[in-house]
Amino acid sequence: MAGQCSVLYINVSSLVETQTCALRSLGFDVVEMNDVPAREALAAFHAVVVRAEPATRLTTVAARLRSAPKFGRRALIALVPATLPVRNRRDAIDSGFDTVLPQHCSARDLAAAILSLLRKYPEHRCLLRSHGARRRAAA
Repeated sequence: MAGQCSVLYINVSSLVETQTCALRSLGFDVVEMNDVPAREALAAFHAVVVRAEPATRLTTVAARLRSAPKFGRRALIALVPATLPVRNRRDAIDSGFDTVLPQHCSARDLAAAILSLLRKYPEHRCLLRSHGARRRAAA
């Protein structure tokens, strides 16, 4: 049986307004941190989202995360400022990020990216809601 989809949201800039609350309302188990946790702790999450500042070296971050023990084929997503050049976005993908999205993308766009990346890997199957939780019907 698959567990609830867990997401590590690394908020380097410590912004208050992030997509974490909306992701939780969609059924994800989200843990938000201001820095990368210990390498062994990364294996507990299905996806890792890094909200980067303009000065963040995404290539270094991707290499550090991908080299963590048991990180495997987890979804690794970067949220970048709109001012980041296209070349830096391509370099981030080439160095290990699965996709690069704008920082102010909607939570639904982020959730869609996470789910489409996880769909490819059967070892990372997960559920969005517990079986006891039911959505209310639209009025």
